[in-house]
Amino acid sequence: MRKLDFVLRKNVFCALIFVFFSLSVSVKANEDVNDPFEPVNRKIFYFNYKLDQYLLTPLAKSYRFITPNIVEVGIGNFFLNLREPINALNSLLQGEPEIAAKSLARFVFNSTIGLYGLVDIMTPLGLPSKPEDFSQTLSGWNIDSGPYVVMPLLGPSDLRGIAGKIIDSQLDPLEWSGVPHKADLFILNGIQTRATFLGVEPRIGGDQYILMRSAYFSRRAYRESDGVVVDLFLDDPFDSDE
Repeated sequence: MRKLDFVLRKNVFCALIFVFFSLSVSVKANEDVNDPFEPVNRKIFYFNYKLDQYLLTPLAKSYRFITPNIVEVGIGNFFLNLREPINALNSLLQGEPEIAAKSLARFVFNSTIGLYGLVDIMTPLGLPSKPEDFSQTLSGWNIDSGPYVVMPLLGPSDLRGIAGKIIDSQLDPLEWSGVPHKADLFILNGIQTRATFLGVEPRIGGDQYILMRSAYFSRRAYRESDGVVVDLFLDDPFDSDE
């Protein structure tokens, strides 16, 4: 128990450091893009690209080949359902109690009647998932995003986004439920997510780093405005209301 409390305090402390650092950094690569770490970011981007090309994509293709579609859908629903407590708390922090209540209702009924979330019974009833994260909450509190950062494996983000991931990870039911083999579930979620995007990757020439960075900023603006702006990034299957 002491170890869990220590890890929680450490992660929250790190998140606060990221937030305050994002407020203090003012260096920009140019007038439009806050990317002072571009040389390092490019190296990490290239590493991620090769890792995806030679490991993640083959794993995702194998997973899709051996996994029946109904099982793949169920696994996707399961991990989507685990996000609902995170959605609920962030909606509440953003001053949207009604949406928070809907997220909790989705979690309760999908976790029970929906067999631990394997079956999404709430979307057909007119209660689709509304993804929210702590990065969006910080944005609503007018906290600056800070510099653009590319993370190993996790891809593009910014300092506010990293802080949001740290906080959100503490709300994940897998973290506080005592479920065994959490590392295996984390890997399965990663493979499942990558398999979802097979066949929809953009085939565009030019500087791939710049294109991905632009796509990230477009995607971030789309999420923070609840879809008011045009989303130039790939459709996120976990944000779908279908």
